[in-house]
Amino acid sequence: MAKEAKARIKINKLLEESGWRFFDSSQGRANISLEVNTKLTEQTLNDLGEDFEKTKNGFIDFLLLDEKSFPLAVLEAKREEKNPLDGKEQARKYAQSLNVRFVILSNGNLHYFWDIETGNPNIVTSLPAYESLVQRHSFKPKPESLTREIVDSDYIVITQKPDYKNDPCWINENQRADFIKENSLRFLREYQLRAVKALQSAVKDGKDRFLFEMATGTGKTLVAAAIIKVFLRTGNAKRVLFLVDRLELEDQAGRNMVRYLKNDYKCVIYKENRQDWIKAEIIVTTVQSLLFKNKYRDLFSPTDFDLVISDEAHRSIGGNSRAVFEYFVGYKLGLTATPKDYLKNVDERRLAERDLRKLERRQLFDTYKTFGCESGDP
Repeated sequence: MAKEAKARIKINKLLEESGWRFFDSSQGRANISLEVNTKLTEQTLNDLGEDFEKTKNGFIDFLLLDEKSFPLAVLEAKREEKNPLDGKEQARKYAQSLNVRFVILSNGNLHYFWDIETGNPNIVTSLPAYESLVQRHSFKPKPESLTREIVDSDYIVITQKPDYKNDPCWINENQRADFIKENSLRFLREYQLRAVKALQSAVKDGKDRFLFEMATGTGKTLVAAAIIKVFLRTGNAKRVLFLVDRLELEDQAGRNMVRYLKNDYKCVIYKENRQDWIKAEIIVTTVQSLLFKNKYRDLFSPTDFDLVISDEAHRSIGGNSRAVFEYFVGYKLGLTATPKDYLKNVDERRLAERDLRKLERRQLFDTYKTFGCESGDP
């Protein structure tokens, strides 16, 4: 069997497992179209470069459709021994020719999901379901508002106590320290402000994954709260998921988020609010809670959260935990003091030629790669 055919058989199965239909059935009309012809303009052909055959017709491997049979996503398939990203630019042009926002790149083993309006291709552990893409399509973030948001040292304090500057105990410098302590006010330090502004700059550059490498005790949760406020306040997220990997961290993170943001946003711990979590903007939970019997698939849609923050991020992308992390689409922020660098001093092209699967495993477990910091700089 040809290797490309083998990859396509795998992709066919993955699409069906995600609820897509090749044929009309009792569940609905077929929403996959194969080898769809699309017209490419001269400018599009030129943009594809010299290696692309100069034909005005292109053929899309898989075109995923909405309920009215309009194009929803382009899926570009590659042979198993090829990196799916090799088809990135070709798929982008196909998507643009059909005014499609979503692209999926796959070789049957490794898959990337790409919202070409908001970011870059990101590795996913399963192909997105129809409902997921439809919901994602209705969400229109505005990154420019996020990058313009002014974040000063009192960004969290303004939520904790909006009128703090008018309080006599603040005005009186001799009483100020006690006033801050009594009200548990948390001002952002300079290095924490730099972290927030670095993320804003990354969003301006079109990135949607970020990594904060911060030592224990440097206020990761406080910085995360500032990031959450930036996203919610500017309309770039409707709901945020904060993932931890231990029960004690769940309780601690939940208490801190309430302390920092309760006046503006509702924060809940999922296990304590299974019935009304949907009313909250911030949901805190352990990865293990969602992994149990694959509850994350039954309880949540991949688009329920527009920002996913992973505490101890080097652990959230290993083993079964990665399935939870990658299930959700949207912005991703990792917090860690000890990132795993599985691609350091590795010649990726040479390794791909020798053993593509081995390269794919390294890519999956590398903290920098997962969070969009391929250079090794968080």
